[in-house]
Amino acid sequence: MQDLSLTSRDAAATGLRRFVQSLAPATRDPANAEFLRALFVLGGALFTLTLVTYFLTTDWSGAFPRDKATLVLGRDFLNLWMYGVAAFEPHPARYYDIATYNDALAHLLGPGYPGQNWPNPPTALVVMAPFGVLNYFPALFAWAAASGLAFYLAGRREVASLRTLLIVLVSPAALLCVLSGQSSLLTSAALLAIFACLDEQPATAGVLIGLLTVKPQLGILFPFALIASGRWKVFGWAAFTALSLWLASVAIGGTESWQAYITRALPLQREVLQDAAGTAMPFHPTIFMNIRGVVGNHVGEIIQLAFTIAAIAAVTAAFRWRRNGDPRLLQALFFACTVSASPYMGAYDLLPLTFASVALIAEEKLDNTGRRLAQLVFWAPALQLLFGNLQIPGPGFIAPVFAAYLLNRLFNRAAMPA
Repeated sequence: MQDLSLTSRDAAATGLRRFVQSLAPATRDPANAEFLRALFVLGGALFTLTLVTYFLTTDWSGAFPRDKATLVLGRDFLNLWMYGVAAFEPHPARYYDIATYNDALAHLLGPGYPGQNWPNPPTALVVMAPFGVLNYFPALFAWAAASGLAFYLAGRREVASLRTLLIVLVSPAALLCVLSGQSSLLTSAALLAIFACLDEQPATAGVLIGLLTVKPQLGILFPFALIASGRWKVFGWAAFTALSLWLASVAIGGTESWQAYITRALPLQREVLQDAAGTAMPFHPTIFMNIRGVVGNHVGEIIQLAFTIAAIAAVTAAFRWRRNGDPRLLQALFFACTVSASPYMGAYDLLPLTFASVALIAEEKLDNTGRRLAQLVFWAPALQLLFGNLQIPGPGFIAPVFAAYLLNRLFNRAAMPA
């Protein structure tokens, strides 16, 4: 009887071990599979636990369910949706005034809603207009469905195994995107599609780059990459799309919307970043946000500028002299440099870099040092939340260090004989 019990336990243990091993895509090097398996198991556990806790602590009693921070379900999508609503109202520029905007939210959601601001440029009026014709929750559902589908289609085209994509979808960056209703799934899909289309479909790549000007920090390095690699057709389509989007935004909101954005929204964003209390630090894994508490805002801006220049130089050099290098390394380098170049980058905006890092492990293009750095990239949003709440610098340096590693590996591998 005892032997039967031992046999049953052994069989169960063997079955569980095989199940856990099956979670990672197959790789020739067992170390790569082990890294991917650990990311999936631990990331999946954090993802599930956080979502369950979030929904259990949400107040579902009102017309607009609120989380424990009293923010509406899909908290950041609320701001995006308001651009769509404003597109059909007179004088949308008025919402760049923080008092006017919060009065409008109070009228919609009730008094006492936590203070918000309108952070995006007026081109968001154009992009979000289709969602503005819907009520909030139908729009949120449509947004989530469109974003998830776009990310799946773009990601599935990029990776050989669905399990690789699932690892990315349980990452901290994806978790923060889902909880906040942010645009990262959609913008990540656009970024992946851009790199897939750069040479074969330059018009598509250019149009997508032009549309990314709605979140300018994500595409800030594209002009340098395109000029350095001589992709003038892509550059032309991107410029045409950006100009068309600007003209459409002026047609909807007038030039006063851009004046209000420049004079009200941008200074407010700087105030948020420079807040002495450091309330934004847990949500921005950037160089500036990691060091400003130690060296002050002025010196922090100088150091951030130095990293921005270094990121521009790295991307320019890679796309000029290694244009035909490993596409995955180039893609990951671009994403890492994008994070390094901007002082204003949400933790959820690390999703493209997370995708590229996981894909590099799955495609066995990293050595042990690279795998460790990719692992840190995966956990960077969670680490920033932890370190940021303690006002300790650190996670903001992960992307620049990974960029330096990738740049070195790209040039060394390209110089090696086949």
